[in-house]
Amino acid sequence: MAIIKKKIWPESFQLIRDGRKTYDLRLADWKITEGDTLIFQEWDPDIREYTGRETTKTVGYIGKTKDSVYWSKKDIDTHGFQVISLLE
Repeated sequence: MAIIKKKIWPESFQLIRDGRKTYDLRLADWKITEGDTLIFQEWDPDIREYTGRETTKTVGYIGKTKDSVYWSKKDIDTHGFQVISLLE
């Protein structure tokens, strides 16, 4: 299991920390697996510095997509994707 640090902007950081945002959408340009530990480091884009705040989460299911067999390219270009968080 890996420990991975990722930069995150304040709005998303606080939502994850509060437990309201139970997913994270990222470009799939790095490796991650279930069970890894993600350390989110809050980044302030206005001052271009880390704030010093961190929150740690364990990675669950990872859904990846590059090519979709469910929707046409036209529909994807028109509407984009939405990620839906599922709560009990």
